[in-house]
Amino acid sequence: MAVYLSLTAMVILLSLQVRNAKTPYMSGKGAILWRGMSRRELVNVICLMIIFTLLFAVSALRLNVGNDYLKYVEFMHLVYSRAYVPTEIGFNALTYIVYYLCGFENYLLVFACFSFATIAFFMKAMYDQSKWFSLSFILFMLLGLYFQSLSTVRYYLALSVALYSIKYVIQKDWPRFVIILLIGSLFHKSLLVVLVLYVLAQLKWNRRLYALLLAGGISCLFLKDIYLKIVIFLYPSYKDTEYLTGGTSAANIIRCALVLAFSLWMYRDHILGDRTGEFYFISNLMALVLYVFGSFLPVISRVGYYLTVTQVLFVPYLIKKIKDDRKRQIASVIVLVLALGYFALYMRGAGNDGIRILPYQTFLFHELPLTLSERGYY
Repeated sequence: MAVYLSLTAMVILLSLQVRNAKTPYMSGKGAILWRGMSRRELVNVICLMIIFTLLFAVSALRLNVGNDYLKYVEFMHLVYSRAYVPTEIGFNALTYIVYYLCGFENYLLVFACFSFATIAFFMKAMYDQSKWFSLSFILFMLLGLYFQSLSTVRYYLALSVALYSIKYVIQKDWPRFVIILLIGSLFHKSLLVVLVLYVLAQLKWNRRLYALLLAGGISCLFLKDIYLKIVIFLYPSYKDTEYLTGGTSAANIIRCALVLAFSLWMYRDHILGDRTGEFYFISNLMALVLYVFGSFLPVISRVGYYLTVTQVLFVPYLIKKIKDDRKRQIASVIVLVLALGYFALYMRGAGNDGIRILPYQTFLFHELPLTLSERGYY
């Protein structure tokens, strides 16, 4: 755990040096330092590069860390053996290319490729879209998004792509939005649901749409069997497995409820009429309805996270809208205290099944025990 705590402390301190506001190239003291880059921009770039390097190093150097690590090693072996695997074509193609170019089953490099892309998309999304990058990044770390990317590799790559795609939704750049999601879905097909969720969230909502959302939630109480059949049709690998037990997290419901309560307090003066704010608000509202009424669905957490990931952008957006300095400081402190509490609870269970990012090991000092593929079972 010392590795994770040290990493979190270092990258958060570095993120505090990053400012969103860009200094004009020809204004202020020492505006231009290098190739038209202002001092502020240069500091931002240096800090972001160090943050990225630290996050990437911990992720790429890990060995048998994460709930799905050994399962993916086996899948990669099967891909290279040209056997059947349930993973998407993007994952399979990347694995085969890396293994072919390396001349051996270099799963470490495949994990490193996923780590690089996932961290890059998350950081680019926060830097481009957040009204307060430092707070967005702090939430990214303390809410466990980075650490979960060590455990659920393909899905968190898809989640990072979803967060990055929001800017195209806000800009109504639909061709780019669709293209990037289609490419991302080659690595995790659940990303396709974002094509529906984010389009719905950007609509101009009225009483009729709110009523339909509530009706859809209530229908889950009576049409569970039908909805489960649809899910099994889309995810046949879930049939007759423990995934069909469904279940949701009370923490997710509480988080959504708190964020929505905060946003309702500011809705009329700061969110209503603002395209970005309304998108974040509706995303969290839909997530709350899904978590409350759709807990029986085996994919509820994955669908819900595509909506709640907006919280790393929404919460800083709300705090920045508070005009009173004292109230803004109080809101910031409350958010940080709650985030630290969530982080403590997450880390306490970080070694449990389903997460299993503890204990942290690196291939620099350990060797992976024999897997089924290495024993020649396939």
